[in-house]
Amino acid sequence: MSDNRKRYKRIADAIAEEIRSGIYSAGDRLPTERELAVQFKVSRPTLREAMIALEILGYIEARQGHGIVVKAVSPDPLPMSDSEIGAFELIEARRMFESEVAALAASLITDEQLDDLKKLARRMEDPSPAISERADREFHMLIAQVTGNGAIVSSVENLWDWRYRSPLARNILARTANLGMKARVAEHSQIIEALEKRSPDAARQAMREHMDRVIEHLLATTELVEVEKARAAGEARRKALAKRFLKA
Repeated sequence: MSDNRKRYKRIADAIAEEIRSGIYSAGDRLPTERELAVQFKVSRPTLREAMIALEILGYIEARQGHGIVVKAVSPDPLPMSDSEIGAFELIEARRMFESEVAALAASLITDEQLDDLKKLARRMEDPSPAISERADREFHMLIAQVTGNGAIVSSVENLWDWRYRSPLARNILARTANLGMKARVAEHSQIIEALEKRSPDAARQAMREHMDRVIEHLLATTELVEVEKARAAGEARRKALAKRFLKA
């Protein structure tokens, strides 16, 4: 019987089983992400998804100067559903699908729709994360609507909204919600420029490059060790402020 579990979940299950079976004990350091990616023959995004799932479930944690270590040995199997979708999976699917959607829209888009896209790109600069994210969603939905194809619109909407239905995707994306905003606005402006040229090839490439950068951004900002360093630095700042306050 074939194993239909998602790649990242197969890896998370395998590492969790090694922890439960005693191959790794609490406090042991795991191999590096690069080594694990080679061992399991998967990409960095897939491996990162598995590591974050294990972190969320309490199996591992990042320790400054020690890398990724086993936090606890759980007697229970991973309670993550096979239907769980990760952030990297979503972005990879959007990269493939929305690139072609943009290519199709390039030959159909009107000047009025281009103006609407420009307004949405400007709204992404709003300091409110809720307003900015809503503008981002509307931007991609409008490009889908330009095609006039209901199935395409529904597919783009479903891919976008999976981030709210999937705890794993929601956790990963929440870590990066307020980062890289200037770059994100610039990338959407490049998509608009490609659509203005009415060039399917340029629009496809602009959307693909945008999604590639989203993946790289997620990889950079979900690095477990870097996340732990940021937490430690924030805690140190809070303690320093508290000391100054008490001395005042």
